[in-house]
Amino acid sequence: MHPRQRLLFLIATAGLLGACAGGGHPRSGRAPPPVLTPAEQVRITELSFAQAMAHQDFAAFMGHVSNNAIFFGGRSIERGPAEVAAAWKPLFDATEPPFEWAPDVVEVLKSGDLALSSGDVTIHGKVVGRYNSIWRLEAPNTWRIVFDKGEMICAPGKP
Repeated sequence: MHPRQRLLFLIATAGLLGACAGGGHPRSGRAPPPVLTPAEQVRITELSFAQAMAHQDFAAFMGHVSNNAIFFGGRSIERGPAEVAAAWKPLFDATEPPFEWAPDVVEVLKSGDLALSSGDVTIHGKVVGRYNSIWRLEAPNTWRIVFDKGEMICAPGKP
């Protein structure tokens, strides 16, 4: 076989093997999965965390909580998943979710393993507070919340 023919054969074979292995070859009809930035990953994770509350899926909610998590409640601090679960479970037993939230700020350290998400907390569309959450990359593409703190917004004229 001529060296040029051999090179073309090797390139074609590699392309076919890649397509058979699900490598996203253009002829396979499948696009390669999108590559998300760490900030996009955290934003999606935060939205998934909020959706767990919206759908009253306590198991999914707790799946976002790190084993080392610390949640700051009104006058309490919950350390670890067991304390977080005990404090938050009653909110999932209500007939409807007590509040909603969504990030409007997501920042990730240059190292790519620690992030902040922050946003408004609302009840029936009215802003009642603000939350700040710190997320840690605990496994590839797996962000878990390590710190969570919300603050109520006072009504005008009230401390």
